[in-house]
Amino acid sequence: MKIFPILTALLVSAFLYGLVFERDALMAIAQNSGAAMEATDTSDAVQRVSVVAMASAAQTIDSAVIVRGQTEAVRQLTVRSETSGLVINTPLRKGAFVEEGAEMCVLNPGTSQVRLAEALARLAEAKANIPSANSRLPEARARLREAEARIEEAKINQNAARTLAADGYASDTRVAAAQANLESALAAVTSATAGIQSAEGGMQSAQAAVQSAQAAVENAEREISKLTIIAPFAGLLESDTAELGALLQPGAACATLIQLDPIKLVGFVPETQVDRITVGAVGGARLTGEREVRGRVTFLSRSADPLTRTFRVELEVPNTDLSIRDGQTVEIAIASDGADAHLLPGSALTLDDQGRLGVRVAEDGIARFVPVSLIRDTMDGVWVNGLPATADVIVVGQEYVTDGVPVDVTMRGVN
Repeated sequence: MKIFPILTALLVSAFLYGLVFERDALMAIAQNSGAAMEATDTSDAVQRVSVVAMASAAQTIDSAVIVRGQTEAVRQLTVRSETSGLVINTPLRKGAFVEEGAEMCVLNPGTSQVRLAEALARLAEAKANIPSANSRLPEARARLREAEARIEEAKINQNAARTLAADGYASDTRVAAAQANLESALAAVTSATAGIQSAEGGMQSAQAAVQSAQAAVENAEREISKLTIIAPFAGLLESDTAELGALLQPGAACATLIQLDPIKLVGFVPETQVDRITVGAVGGARLTGEREVRGRVTFLSRSADPLTRTFRVELEVPNTDLSIRDGQTVEIAIASDGADAHLLPGSALTLDDQGRLGVRVAEDGIARFVPVSLIRDTMDGVWVNGLPATADVIVVGQEYVTDGVPVDVTMRGVN
């Protein structure tokens, strides 16, 4: 039995386990061993870990907020019928561009024109009754004035009859006749007042008839206008309009219309960066195929999505040739205030025992962990902040050192 290969494999496995999972303990043992050796023999040098570092200096960059999103039509509407009828026009096919106010679906008018003619005739008749009603009112008022004058005359005659009767110059019959004339005049005033009220009522009735007829005309005209379904805005048809001969009921779809100029770019910003965006800020986007467009922020949500805790942001960009479609994936960059950052290789980033993202730097020959925040990922490296203005960042060997470990630094260059 070949036992040496088995022993060799076990030793290698134990070594790799200690190197990967017990690195800190091994380093502590190595440091203690080094300290013991130094105590026994001061001529031996302190053991240092060889690393490669680069001198990095902070630069001011345009710290744009980068989000991924998609394009979205600025308007999208399914145009529906408001009345019943058969479609009598040739349908428009999807993809066609229609101007605002263009006819999309035309319905059979049926008896709509007959109802309109009837309403117009009633309106003319009601208007013709108004002069007759108006003419009765002056006549009634004249009768009232005449009756009031007769009351004054009757009162004078009554007073004269009573005076003469008191002096013995008139009989009781004459006094009674004067009283009867006064009562007759009072009755005439009451009758004339009733006549005025009747004339005013007739005039109001005539005016009400005119208003009713006018409402009937407007209702008939409105029903006729519903027979032609027009485009509420200029855009592209996403579906065919209703087929010739189709019966549309109220609420039935005529067609779906979308407006793509301008077009919206929609993204969702995390709450850690939402305060860096303002409405009106300049933004740009890269579409598939490396096409780039520019626009401005038109909307920033004040309410976070309950599931993702992100905020909706919208930009509007020109799309006069309609080449940008609804639903395309875009990478959006929104301008923000500049910030000081370091450009480092992505491989220089590491995690500490608490899971924080950062880098290890060499300070006076000692390794130290510094937490950083990732600003932007580029082809040349990653932009991070959180470091001092200048720093010697360990780019090779950072995974083999911890805080406080002496390092032998080889500088790679200045960034």
